[in-house]
Amino acid sequence: MNDYLVKSLAYGGGVRAYAVKTTDTVSEAQRRHQTWPTATAALGRAMTAGVMMSSMLKGDEKLTIKIEGGGPIGAIVIDSNSKGQVRGYVSNPKTHFELNKHGKLDVARAVGKNGTLSIVKDLGLREHFSGKVPIISGELGEDFAYYLVTSEQVPSSVGVGVLVNPDNSVLAAGGFIIQLMPGTEESIITEIETRLQTIEPISKQIQKGLTPEEILEGVLGEGNMKVIDRMPVSFHCSCSKDRFANAIISLGEEEIQQIIDEDEKAEAQCHFCNEVYVFSKEELQELKEAASRK
Repeated sequence: MNDYLVKSLAYGGGVRAYAVKTTDTVSEAQRRHQTWPTATAALGRAMTAGVMMSSMLKGDEKLTIKIEGGGPIGAIVIDSNSKGQVRGYVSNPKTHFELNKHGKLDVARAVGKNGTLSIVKDLGLREHFSGKVPIISGELGEDFAYYLVTSEQVPSSVGVGVLVNPDNSVLAAGGFIIQLMPGTEESIITEIETRLQTIEPISKQIQKGLTPEEILEGVLGEGNMKVIDRMPVSFHCSCSKDRFANAIISLGEEEIQQIIDEDEKAEAQCHFCNEVYVFSKEELQELKEAASRK
């Protein structure tokens, strides 16, 4: 089963719900950044939340998430768009600790609780929409829920999880977001809250092979929801050699000549996907000429 996301409505539109499997997507991020288990869990949880939140956008809209909790992992940065494409990185990929008292990867210790979670939405307008909240747990699911309630005034429950194999590869990853619309009956809210307290962790459900649809049914109750959209999800980076070439051109003739004199080549690496682009002396000469025409 390839990674994909499901959007649904439940209880006559009183509840909006999203669920996603991100195992392959998080695996690709782990492979590219060679993250250690705790860092993988933190990055995977943030990517999973990001791809669900960006699925609420339209057209070419996209968002950027930055988590700076003051912990040893450093910053977590996620880019995602409305098409199910997501990329991300952590400042210190080789972050790992013993399991916490619940027997789980200690994401809160890695992320820290002394900082902020900020989200910038590019909606194609002149001004970007941005929101920022303090980190309240460092486990990330609760932090994203707090963001949605505080910044967007939508009562939400967020579950995100990642299981990592002994060889550091990703065993399972996924998540859900349940949102209450204005006027939702108290009895429905109580019913959902009860189920949320009794369901298995989301990563365990993914490991067992449950689909996003089945995960939502477990929270909302069988027959109570209607799927309104499905979309594929993948790790995708928009970097390219041309983009880096334009960045080099913007340095100007003098600085490009300095690179040629000192190194005779240039290397550029993308933070998001770790791809390395090499520019030869001849290519740098061409970029210098292009800079001279600007």
